[in-house]
Amino acid sequence: MNIILDDRKSHWKFAPISLMRPVGDIRMGIFTNTERWKFFLPNAHVSHKTVDYLSDLFPSNLGEDTYWLNACVIPNEALIEALLKLKFGEELWANDTFVAYKGEELEQGIAVKISMQNLVILEERWDVYQQNNTVLKQDFQLLTKINTSAKLSGTNLLIGEESQLFISPTARVEGAILNVQSGPIYIGDYAEIMEGSVVRGGLALCQHAALKLSTKVYGATTIGPHCKVGGEVNNVVFQAYSNKGHDGFLGNSVIGEWCNLGADTNTSNLKNNYGNVRAYDYESKAIKETGQQFMGLMMGDHSKSGINTMFNTATVVGVSATVFGGGFPPKFIPSFAWGGMNDKDRFIFNKAIEAANNMMVRRNKQLSEKEIQVLHYLFHHNV
Repeated sequence: MNIILDDRKSHWKFAPISLMRPVGDIRMGIFTNTERWKFFLPNAHVSHKTVDYLSDLFPSNLGEDTYWLNACVIPNEALIEALLKLKFGEELWANDTFVAYKGEELEQGIAVKISMQNLVILEERWDVYQQNNTVLKQDFQLLTKINTSAKLSGTNLLIGEESQLFISPTARVEGAILNVQSGPIYIGDYAEIMEGSVVRGGLALCQHAALKLSTKVYGATTIGPHCKVGGEVNNVVFQAYSNKGHDGFLGNSVIGEWCNLGADTNTSNLKNNYGNVRAYDYESKAIKETGQQFMGLMMGDHSKSGINTMFNTATVVGVSATVFGGGFPPKFIPSFAWGGMNDKDRFIFNKAIEAANNMMVRRNKQLSEKEIQVLHYLFHHNV
């Protein structure tokens, strides 16, 4: 089976998180959609149809027995069952949303409409944290059906049912308070919760991720692979390899890969007048009304903040930006900004690549030539 996850012209709606990846590779719950489809259909080859500048890094795999899927739809068991009944040349629609087409090339086919409740469909970038509770619970149920949890050490306090806690046998959890009454807690392979941490689920602590000493977590929060998080977080989704290692508050936010929030970085997630927020929109290239009350920080890959940085409500930061300086930075900080206070100050491209590789080499990784080409595009197009 060949699966192609199609952004369906929604790519810029999810920027800056999508600036370095297609929509299907955005993490929420425990998985990315790429990983989720591979979980449901282990023998399938999964690729992407996305914007042109990402197509070399994420090419489409065209071939026989191809299913073109809406990358914004989070699959569940009922959807898999309906998908596998599709015939060549048929489209699958869930209520009024296109879900899939079976055929060698994506084209209009015979519509097969189904009524499906509890199907999560992402429409805006803030859905990544707002819908995280629902998706995390679904992913937790999938994984705990086929895996057995390790026992919780006696140094910890569990509030709620053991069935809502999963600990990988290779994970470490000591001296923590874990409350699963409001959502499950998943602790992945080689993950660690350090002493004094207090967690109110749901929480997905993915493989090799860590909660630092005395971290406070409110759900639904996802801490992606190899992330290190401290301080206080509330309903935040970290992609992978990013750090918030020190005190400071972060709420209702999505953080890309290879980001670092300096000590005592704080983010407002609610206006003082409790009104709805306005935020930068990459499609219109303007500040727009969102209709949302709670919104913190949206930060693209490879971006950093200096110590004591204060982010306003609904701040948007592009990729490879370095934010520092006194006072509140602007609510929109473009990619490759240097300092963030002045649109004219930019990170020198070669220095930005060097800085990214300096962080990545600590994890035995470095930017590929195709990733550098993507960054080059974003730099020269002032995204």
